[in-house]
Amino acid sequence: MLRSLIQVMGFASAVCAVGAAWAQGKTVKIAFIDPQSGLMAPVGTNILRSYQLIAEIANRENWAKGIRFEIVPFDNKLSPQESLNALKAAIDQDIRYVAQGNGSSVALALADAVAKHNERNPGKEVVFLNYAAVDPDLTNSKCTFWHFRFDANSDMKMEALTTYMADKKDIKAVYLINQDYAFGHQVRRAAREYLARKRPDIQIVGDELHPLAKVTDFSQYVAKIKASGADTVITGNWGSDLALLIKAAKDAGLTAKFYTYYAGTTGVPTAMGEAGVDRVRYVAYWNLNNEKPGSVGERIYKEFKTRFKDDYYTIATYSVIRALAEAFNKAGSTDPVKVAFALEGLKFQSLNGEVEMRAADHQLQQPLYIASWQKVDGKQVRFDSENTGFGWRTEKVFDSFVAAQPTSCNMKRPARPS
Repeated sequence: MLRSLIQVMGFASAVCAVGAAWAQGKTVKIAFIDPQSGLMAPVGTNILRSYQLIAEIANRENWAKGIRFEIVPFDNKLSPQESLNALKAAIDQDIRYVAQGNGSSVALALADAVAKHNERNPGKEVVFLNYAAVDPDLTNSKCTFWHFRFDANSDMKMEALTTYMADKKDIKAVYLINQDYAFGHQVRRAAREYLARKRPDIQIVGDELHPLAKVTDFSQYVAKIKASGADTVITGNWGSDLALLIKAAKDAGLTAKFYTYYAGTTGVPTAMGEAGVDRVRYVAYWNLNNEKPGSVGERIYKEFKTRFKDDYYTIATYSVIRALAEAFNKAGSTDPVKVAFALEGLKFQSLNGEVEMRAADHQLQQPLYIASWQKVDGKQVRFDSENTGFGWRTEKVFDSFVAAQPTSCNMKRPARPS
């Protein structure tokens, strides 16, 4: 009996060893396809460094049980065509995971290209990890099995933003200004629809679209906003398009309040300075100033600040790497097909709590925050942005279910691997 028990134990140990062996010594490369030149380069560079740091943390903390992560950057110059060229180059290098986020027009092109590639090349599938492109169509009419979004889509954000705005009786006249591409169009549509439902008394006194990453002087747009009598501006602008818009508003003495998606991103805090206090708000899925002393989020922020002299704000980079690691462990494989199935319905702990990758449409469900620009006070605002002495104070936190949206996704799935 003793001999039999020893044999069984030995067999079990061997099985465990074989089970863990698949992961040892592997490196999974992730192609980062986003702008690293042009007007939007500062945002792209910040996020590239964010991915690199999180990958390094995952490696040293062994999140994926022996698998290492490597981020391989490709400069797409914010161009869909350049992005497709980068995708081909990544595939030629046998990179099976692709991360992108800046520009929904780029994301739509990549999602379509990845789906077509996978259909034509069984056994060489690629998974698209979308960390910031928020056009709702990506998880609705144009959803694919191979696309996973780790940001809240623009409708989810507008749902939270307008729910917050509905109680603000001082809002009477709203001006919409957005970038003239897929995402900007979705923001203006949702703003009109949701305000009409929640605050039909609010007037839309202006609705402007401008070229993406082309405008260097927004003074003419600000003059129109002032002339309209708007007390509030809603904008989905990001990168230089938001920083320069805010700067022009400050220079012109515009007193309207701004409700934004991306006021926390590179360049905007510096452009606002003191003039933005209590006048600029954002909707996002995290706020550093909600972190408790010694928390994981605070430690990552401090390490990033020390190393790059910059602010860590895109926690979707954390969510992507954490989810991939857990999916690798769950699937017992790095094969993209098995990992994609493992990602579906996955619940995991990110920096903003427990989140879930909804299986129906591959849209991450997570809480949303409304925050206002305020002077650092050591209590509600412990950390500033871009060394300005000002930072973000949380005004409202919406649980995941509040901002959740129905989906029209009718996803075609491949055969589940055995």
